[in-house]
Amino acid sequence: MIGYLATGILVLALLRFGQSIFVPLVFSLFVIALVGPLQIKLQRWIPQLLALLVTVSATIFIIIAVGSSVTWGFSKLGQWLFVNARRFQDVYVHWTDWLEGHGIAIAGPLADRFDVTWLVGFTQGLAGRLNSFAGFALLVFVFVMLGLLEIEAFGKRLRSPAVQPQGMKMLHANREISKKLRRFMLVRTFASVLTGLIVWAFALVAGLELAAAWGAIAFTLNYIPFLGPFVATFLPTLFAIGQFDSWQMAVAVFVGLNLIQFLIGSYLEPLLIGTSLAISPFAVIFSVFFWSFMWGVPGAFIGVPILIAFIIYCEQSPGARWIAVLLSAKPSDDDADKAST
Repeated sequence: MIGYLATGILVLALLRFGQSIFVPLVFSLFVIALVGPLQIKLQRWIPQLLALLVTVSATIFIIIAVGSSVTWGFSKLGQWLFVNARRFQDVYVHWTDWLEGHGIAIAGPLADRFDVTWLVGFTQGLAGRLNSFAGFALLVFVFVMLGLLEIEAFGKRLRSPAVQPQGMKMLHANREISKKLRRFMLVRTFASVLTGLIVWAFALVAGLELAAAWGAIAFTLNYIPFLGPFVATFLPTLFAIGQFDSWQMAVAVFVGLNLIQFLIGSYLEPLLIGTSLAISPFAVIFSVFFWSFMWGVPGAFIGVPILIAFIIYCEQSPGARWIAVLLSAKPSDDDADKAST
């Protein structure tokens, strides 16, 4: 038992301190799982290198489009903050005086840390860090291109008699992971686009400035479960306080945005995904926070796909199938059989 625990700690430490290599590698495997079937289909009609060029070009275009939207959104927020910095400072002073007048002292780290110039720098710095992902993306696409070139040959090696029966089990698991990840990302993309459009329309109706920027930010951050929608809800609420100088309007913005996120995230997405991807909400939350702790923002994004892959591999092993049952939100086969009788 102690040996397994020590091995687990060493593996986690390796993943943490080797994140400069492991994060691009895991992201590349994720991308390969999504676009690999497209590459294989294209190779039936056109040469392999041309199919690779089409697949990689389409992938780069989509990632640049998504990344540009959130970078543009945060850049617009930074510019707006710079112009309206005084307004936020006045609101902070007003609320501080009101709270202190009611016996609630605002002191310590919060009072020392709050500074509109710091908020402006943080927003603009965030946009700058998003732009600095170029080196990370380059390494990812090097891995992706190498992986796509070998994907068909790797499948043949898994079918060879020398690696049976493990080879066919791994091949089946990889296909299942690819299918479920594509479904997950398709539903997530539809939900993100819908969320962005509704948030944009809500911001226009509410009179919130930078409605298009809020829609772009909500669209992109919706790809990160829990943490993304929280940020996409908290920031407009904070800006509503500065714009309207009214706590009633800020509460209305907060409630409206949370209602949008709740209806899409809790009802529409589960309806579209179905039971095939049913995962325990606790497992999803833990995975997002754990991998964000390990790898930062990239870990928060990739946490759920890692969890999906882990569950599928556990399902393929009789000794680990109980782990898959515990992490999923659907009943086991035995429970389903009992319910049908």
